[in-house]
Amino acid sequence: MGIATINPTTGETLKTFAPLNDEEIERKLSLAESTFKAYKQTSMSQRSIWLKKAGDILNSYQVKFAEIITKEMGKPIKSSIAEVIKCAKVCTYYADHAEKFLADERVSTDASNSYISYQPLGIILAVMPWNFPFWQVFRFAAPALMAGNVGILKHASNVPQCALSIEEIFKEAGFPQGAFQTLLIGSGKIEKIIQDDRVKAATLTGSEAAGASLAAAAGKVIKKTVLELGGSDPFIVLNSANVEEAAATAVTARMLNNGQSCIAAKRFILHNDIADEFQQKLIEKLQNLKIGDPMSEDTNIGPLATVSILEEIDQQVKKTISMGGKLLTGGERIEGKGNFYLPTAITDIPKGSPGESEEFFGPVALIFRVKNIEEAIHLANNTCFGLGASGWTNNPEEQARLINEIEAGAVFINGLVKSDQRLPFGGIKKSGYGRELGVFGIREFVNIKTVWVK
Repeated sequence: MGIATINPTTGETLKTFAPLNDEEIERKLSLAESTFKAYKQTSMSQRSIWLKKAGDILNSYQVKFAEIITKEMGKPIKSSIAEVIKCAKVCTYYADHAEKFLADERVSTDASNSYISYQPLGIILAVMPWNFPFWQVFRFAAPALMAGNVGILKHASNVPQCALSIEEIFKEAGFPQGAFQTLLIGSGKIEKIIQDDRVKAATLTGSEAAGASLAAAAGKVIKKTVLELGGSDPFIVLNSANVEEAAATAVTARMLNNGQSCIAAKRFILHNDIADEFQQKLIEKLQNLKIGDPMSEDTNIGPLATVSILEEIDQQVKKTISMGGKLLTGGERIEGKGNFYLPTAITDIPKGSPGESEEFFGPVALIFRVKNIEEAIHLANNTCFGLGASGWTNNPEEQARLINEIEAGAVFINGLVKSDQRLPFGGIKKSGYGRELGVFGIREFVNIKTVWVK
């Protein structure tokens, strides 16, 4: 795939970009290395000023940046605006809290003075996806830059203008040239970059295959990675839940970002007692969603980001139905221009079908029924993924069981799974390892140094 902006609403190629050659990549790495030597000596207060300025720029030009996001990957404009605002918040958060998070920690030992010091590593490579093209980058960059590291970004090839805009935001905010750079390159260049001695670590948000590839390349040269990969998040509704509230949230949880989110609710696990009611409410709400031009503020569902994503979700749905799944609504591509797919719900998911085991990265809800909480937890955990989970019950004992027994990096009770700059974010099993956000996120890419003075 070339590096290009292809409008998913129309299929029109708006702009193409020539990938960097080896000489250009070398110049950027050299600049990053020389910048780091000076940048790591800057004060926390100075970095904070620059990062707050980046947040101000995001807030001031939120519509401009949102339009770039929507043109490149197709999410509704109101969602793109919300994404830009969230990026501004993460900038402010780390500008305000990084100094405390990375302050020396005194520890009483047999030394006269012993403490833990958090020091920057150097150049950090970020390999980022197209689905939240600003947020995924800023939630890495804000803590990394505040820690004294410098960043190089290999963004998804279908969002190059987002990538370049982010680099420009940091420059305009006052960060030194070379503190954050975008590399317009194909995925074939990643292994050579991570193996460069000047690059100290890497983070990736993306597919299981992409994460495994990066981790393998980094492992060969003993470099740390943080991976946030796919998910098949369960949305469990037990018989004491508020069904109306759960169904309303379920639509947002599944259809956010046109269904293209790792932490979207994908498997709806319903107690038999409330399954019919929930299913009916869900279908009604899905059928009332407005599909169309994502630039219109009243649009709920825009196009999928690429033709290949559209084709994959269509094949997964067709195969699941052909194996015995029951289609409740949707299940079709919308003919004409653009990568549009109807909001879809399938039940009676057959064993061995894509609906049972694969991640569906599009507007498709997979519905399962269970007799009790034991079956619900077993089904929720019966996946190779472990990113997030949402559980709906007003029974405190059931809430405790869901919290303690579900295998995931996050469990939300009676609420939508979402990332929050104040809380750690990440998964287990094949959803990845390491954490972003909160105090844990900023400590992923630092040297946690023990200091002992006699």
